[in-house]
Amino acid sequence: MDAPRIVVIGAGISGLAFAWRCARLAPGARMTVLEASARAGGVIQTLGAEGCLLEAGPDCWAGNKPAGVELCRELGLEGGLIGVQPGARRSFILHKGVLKRLPEGFFLISPMSLRALAATGVLSLRGKLRMAMELFVPARADDADESLASFVRRRFGREALSRIAQPMIAGIYTADPEELSLMATFPQFQLFEREHGSVICALRRRARENTEEARAAGPRYGMFVTLRGGVQTLTDALAAGLPPGALRLGVRAGGLAREGAWRVRTEGGETLDADVLCLALPAPAAGRLLAPVDATLAARLQGIEYAGAAVVNFVFRRGQIAHPMDGIGAVIPAIENRRILAFSFSSVKFESRAPEGKAVVRVFMGGALQPEIATLPLEELKAVALEELRALIGISGEPLFAHASAHASAMAQYHVGHVERVAEIRALAARVPGLHLIGNAFDGVGIPDCIRAANEAAARAL
Repeated sequence: MDAPRIVVIGAGISGLAFAWRCARLAPGARMTVLEASARAGGVIQTLGAEGCLLEAGPDCWAGNKPAGVELCRELGLEGGLIGVQPGARRSFILHKGVLKRLPEGFFLISPMSLRALAATGVLSLRGKLRMAMELFVPARADDADESLASFVRRRFGREALSRIAQPMIAGIYTADPEELSLMATFPQFQLFEREHGSVICALRRRARENTEEARAAGPRYGMFVTLRGGVQTLTDALAAGLPPGALRLGVRAGGLAREGAWRVRTEGGETLDADVLCLALPAPAAGRLLAPVDATLAARLQGIEYAGAAVVNFVFRRGQIAHPMDGIGAVIPAIENRRILAFSFSSVKFESRAPEGKAVVRVFMGGALQPEIATLPLEELKAVALEELRALIGISGEPLFAHASAHASAMAQYHVGHVERVAEIRALAARVPGLHLIGNAFDGVGIPDCIRAANEAAARAL
């Protein structure tokens, strides 16, 4: 059999992982990876300034999802994996203009115990009582999908939604909880309700079995990992492991045709033939390319919405920050009417991010509830982020360095019905020979989710 001709469009983490895996499975394959921008890696980008390490995109991933760690092992990067520093595994939430520590024993949207609920300073007495009543709220009789907002209101009340669930979820999905699919994002909560009748009851049982988890505050920080040299170390290693000449930067695909094999036309007028075509693009962009091939599939892909996001990194002298920086960072509820979603003390979160006497603060902005923020000019993004930090953590003077990056279509929005929508897209795509669709639009937005999907697609392709 002749060596397969493989064309990958998009060189973010998904496209690079797919191409690298195909090169391993079929060493003689004729590989071409097209990337429209001047660099590979997509939103993953690590920068250096003032002796500090800055992440312009994601700064870590969930280590309990094995695909990311396993890929690092295969690439010889395992020795560079590091976790969140143990002494800093706590976070804050803004409450009526004041940063308050998240109490121990909360798991995203729910307390693990009534003691943890009583200790929180981010809910009123009425809000705490309503949350405690979750123990007596009857479970739904059906397994139909619902929005995260609907689930939290139904089980925990409105205050729990606005003060805890919404900001915690915004830091992960940048989503509107009124639209976010519970089944596609947090199916475990639906399972807790169905099997235990109560989320708190289910989490109390888990806490008895795992005392470390019971003491955690907010996200499970202990499970997050990154690379000592930054997340871009991973995408750089993938790019370096591709066949010589396979990665072509600054080349945009302009059109597709299916003529026995795939025919890919670049905007520069070049034509490439492929037996295997992988689209590692935002779903609407993949849909536009596929419109001449399968209009129905294209329409379904273009129906997946995205939210923009922006990240601003600052380097300060430690003495410029009044806050004690005794935690990972903070999430900001939309009800607080601030112009940022969250911020993190990067130099506290991970080792080797800043030399003694300096601090790195990373600000996350935009999302589905503040779409206009992510479209601001980069200099204005820096100014807005700095103004917010001055008010929240007491910044004095000007930063030693500032860097802003905006990503117009960074985060796929998993709206209610997403699981069924993706199943339909998969069924339609399966009818098109040689086509593989990957990226964060389908089965998870995190780095390990994208790697797992790329591995599975490569195995199917070859």
